[in-house]
Amino acid sequence: MDIAVTAPEAVPEASARRPRVTLWLLRGTVTAHLIAVVCQPVLAGLFLTGDVAAIEMHATVADVVGFLTLGTIAVAIGYVTGGRGRIWVLPVAVVLFLAEGLQIFLGYARMLQFHIPLGVTIVVAAVLLAIWAWLPSATRARGGRA
Repeated sequence: MDIAVTAPEAVPEASARRPRVTLWLLRGTVTAHLIAVVCQPVLAGLFLTGDVAAIEMHATVADVVGFLTLGTIAVAIGYVTGGRGRIWVLPVAVVLFLAEGLQIFLGYARMLQFHIPLGVTIVVAAVLLAIWAWLPSATRARGGRA
């Protein structure tokens, strides 16, 4: 009686090294970042309608946004290197952090002619990044078709 032993099917390298944990961490950080960023125009609007205390909360949330972006950069490093995720995510997170730093400076300098349009740009970028992170294409490894 011949017993044929078959080797288990080999898993392609690209699908074996897809971002999994790092993608979920990235999704968490960009979603938390988005929530904080979307709070900013609401708080600014409250201030403009007469709620003077809202400007202090606006400044506090700006600090939170900065820390969340730093966390996004750290997670993006893991996503790009260990998770073999899309490489463009890291420079986008860095540019977003720099834009938010400039945004904080412009806000404290009361340069609203620049602060408001940059704020809109940051909100749009945060929305697009968060949407992308939840799309199926974010699960694909670099160069892979998983």
